[in-house]
Amino acid sequence: MRLAALDEAAETIGLKKNLGVAEARAIYPTIDVIEEDPAADRRFLEGIADWCDRYTPLVALDGKDGLFLDITGCAHLFGGEEALLKDILSRLLQMGLDVRGAISSSPGLSWAASRFGQGGAIAADEAEQVLAPLPVASLRLPEETVDSLTKMGLKYVGDLMGAPRAPLARRFGTSLLLRLDQALGTDEEPISPRLPVASLSAERRLIEPVGAEDDILMLTGQIATSLKPSLEARGAGGRVFELVLFRVDGRVFRISAGTAQPLREPKRIAALFSERLQAVHDDLDAGYGFEILRINVLRYESFDTAQGDFEGHREKDVSLAAFVERVSARLGADCLQSFQLRESHVPERAAIAVPAIDALSVQTAQQGNPPPSRSERPLRLLQTPELMEAFAIEVPDGAPANFHWRRMRHRVLKSEGPERLAMEWWIDGSDADDRDYFRVEDDQGHRFWIYREGHYAGDTTPRWFMHGVLP
Repeated sequence: MRLAALDEAAETIGLKKNLGVAEARAIYPTIDVIEEDPAADRRFLEGIADWCDRYTPLVALDGKDGLFLDITGCAHLFGGEEALLKDILSRLLQMGLDVRGAISSSPGLSWAASRFGQGGAIAADEAEQVLAPLPVASLRLPEETVDSLTKMGLKYVGDLMGAPRAPLARRFGTSLLLRLDQALGTDEEPISPRLPVASLSAERRLIEPVGAEDDILMLTGQIATSLKPSLEARGAGGRVFELVLFRVDGRVFRISAGTAQPLREPKRIAALFSERLQAVHDDLDAGYGFEILRINVLRYESFDTAQGDFEGHREKDVSLAAFVERVSARLGADCLQSFQLRESHVPERAAIAVPAIDALSVQTAQQGNPPPSRSERPLRLLQTPELMEAFAIEVPDGAPANFHWRRMRHRVLKSEGPERLAMEWWIDGSDADDRDYFRVEDDQGHRFWIYREGHYAGDTTPRWFMHGVLP
């Protein structure tokens, strides 16, 4: 067992990472050792990353104990780069965290300055001056490469800057020069954010935190109102919205809600989150209150404007969509189901159940071209075709004169068919039997849709199935 992390007291008495626990106890017998929990450490780091979302949505994880924040275009909102860095470090210090940070023109330089240097805000023309006295390990190189460079006397980054590049590439590979160029900012290094970046967002920073649900909903409506002009400028409406609540102690809550149709009306957006807040009421702990509220538009689509009535109301047009949105927000997107056509001639595969909130948008897009319908087939099928017994087949390809289904015998008076359907070989295999469908009517006036699987050939006996009831 070895030491994976140390607190300040352990560092003060001379303990180092990767030191054996037995050796550490020999140095300091009363040392407290706690078993490492990587999953908990990961959740804690992700919690800090959520907290950092108040500064920029571009937050990426860096290993086990670091974060990258792309603050391009955000620093002026906090009084400049130095003020932003001071605010981050001071807030995290108040939470009991020992944090180091740096701001520069490249992720590599910030990583090196915060872990091996003094940190702080570094100007673009100070990159070489800051990097030169740092050890070569500050370039994020493998341990083998660092050891080899040290043996050759190249202990500091400044030693690499003045050395010929071609011999370095032949001896240590191109990754060494790549890391050096990334730290100097001559080679771009993108940051991959851990969460999708919202297309549009608006937020409200509060002087006094709020915790009551009514206050949250009131502020949500105000934020949605400020978001409307941006949606109108794009000719779009939101389909997926996210309400982000930043609690005073650093905890972040994310509540998402979807819509059946593109939406930008502030009242309806606020109503969506009213339902969502009631659904997650027990899991939403306001604590000492929320200091920042933000609405993100995670997905939007083009918004088709339409003329309402003479009073400017369109309640009849939006009543169904509003109902689906509110119920889906309260109980989940899968609570209401609708059917959507698929390109398949096998009856049970010709339609699938999808969330109604998604189906409404598809129906709206297809209003000009309604899907074709076949009146000779039942509108509703049995959940699975039910095996039945058929008797008195007059001809090999004809309908039965009688059949037994669900403990009842039916005498066929009229029949129409067959309609032959070949199965889909890419799903059912090339050996799957064809189906011959018949529409039959019994002596009681009941009409059924039945089919025969297979054919009468030699000793082969096909099977008969009930698939639906005709009107």
